[in-house]
Amino acid sequence: MRHALITAGTKGLGKKVSEKLLEDGYKVSVSYRSDQEAVERLTKEWARYQGSFQFIKADVTQKTDIEHLVDQAANSFGAIHILINNAGPYVFQRKKLLEYSDSEWYEMLEGNLSSVFHLVKKVVPMMRRENFGRIITYGFQGAEGTPGWLYRSAFAAAKVGLVSLTKTIAIEEAENRITANMVCPGNIVGDMKEASIEDARKFVDKDTPVGRSGTGEDISRVVSFLCDENSDMITGTVIEVTGGVDVLHRFR
Repeated sequence: MRHALITAGTKGLGKKVSEKLLEDGYKVSVSYRSDQEAVERLTKEWARYQGSFQFIKADVTQKTDIEHLVDQAANSFGAIHILINNAGPYVFQRKKLLEYSDSEWYEMLEGNLSSVFHLVKKVVPMMRRENFGRIITYGFQGAEGTPGWLYRSAFAAAKVGLVSLTKTIAIEEAENRITANMVCPGNIVGDMKEASIEDARKFVDKDTPVGRSGTGEDISRVVSFLCDENSDMITGTVIEVTGGVDVLHRFR
């Protein structure tokens, strides 16, 4: 049985991806930063998957926490075959570049870019030994070619850097049957992060060309597909899951 590690997988998009991976039959290690209540709630909610998941406390902006996370995950469930880089801090306050504090800048870079570097360094050697691996990163619509993002300079800089890093990993590790791809969610907010597609179709979303909001299930379906054994021809790609919305420059 293959083993998936997902960071920040206890709520939002991460929760839906974790559930989908469990449904697909993987052993799943889920990291969380501090929300013990979410862990306790999900332990009950996922009771039917008992023995197939574990929660590990870790702050992905800290290298020592990342090392502990990977070691504990592997010690419990064996080699890691799937790495989902779901965690990524975000500054919600609208700030221009010069208004960022040093700590805010470095949190964005460490949490969204350096964390992937440290995780990949720990996990890829296992994937090479297994001769199989799937690495998924997250971006935002337009990350592959965006010229800039007003008020989101640090986050955008980290994610655009992550586009290049993801593509480089894909090239370097292809010979080891390891793929690396980026998934870019559109404007999925609030309850829609943990909602199903069926839920979203109950409401009209005039801001999205397809007529409904995106959901966590939309993202989990794409991640599941990319992790499949037969998805090895898809690597180094940036897949936008937006329903036609441009989150930087709205179509209306």
